[in-house]
Amino acid sequence: MKVTVVQFQPKLLAIDENITRLAAMLDKIDSDLVVLPELATSGYLFSSMKELKKVAESIPDGSAFKRFAKLAKERDFSIVYGFPEKCGDKVFNSSVLINPDGSYNTYRKIHLFDRETLYFSPGDKGFVVQNAKNNVKIGMMICFDWQFPEAARTLALAGAQIICHPSNLVLPWCQESMKLRSLENRVFSITANRTGKEAIADAELNFTGCSQILSPLGDILVRLSTDEENTATIEIDETKALDKRISERNDAFADRRREFYRL
Repeated sequence: MKVTVVQFQPKLLAIDENITRLAAMLDKIDSDLVVLPELATSGYLFSSMKELKKVAESIPDGSAFKRFAKLAKERDFSIVYGFPEKCGDKVFNSSVLINPDGSYNTYRKIHLFDRETLYFSPGDKGFVVQNAKNNVKIGMMICFDWQFPEAARTLALAGAQIICHPSNLVLPWCQESMKLRSLENRVFSITANRTGKEAIADAELNFTGCSQILSPLGDILVRLSTDEENTATIEIDETKALDKRISERNDAFADRRREFYRL
């Protein structure tokens, strides 16, 4: 199958402009699965709950969802993108998988990072594996979830072949750490990061780019630069993520001895 990572620099609070620019990038892609960054429609560094709620959307009524669902159908790909999700009085840092047939599933970020805790509610749906195009099994994590090995392991044990990882990374360790997440779980991973910087009165963040696609052995199949807005598409054999053998006598999952673990 063909998989695509999208690296993007959203403009803070400019949801219509961001959706239009992303749609123009997506309209040129020939792929089966496309992964966009965390909060790709809204930007990241909010200064108030009121500000965040202005750009939050519900599913499936939001303008971003409708636009990307239309593209998924027209271009015949599954798409994962990050957005602020409105649900009652709460806003979640969420990602959604939309398939060409119109089916969809949402993940709400479990591990909130730093200032996210001021405005977003912690995720309440857990780590669940979903079917993307052609019934390929994908799992979703968002950004800081990488810090917790249990997140990727939970998805892999549930059968994920590809971990889709929308991100707005500012710490320097994630891209290298995801090599281990892919290797220890024998899964592909797609980390779609953003670029650029955002600043408000009391904070400034610089985002690290280097979006990447990794193999089940942790090899870098694609890695973009630190500052480019771009896409990269490659062909993978997703069935390789079903093989958990390490050697003739070892298996990454069958050799687990849970009676000795304390988690």
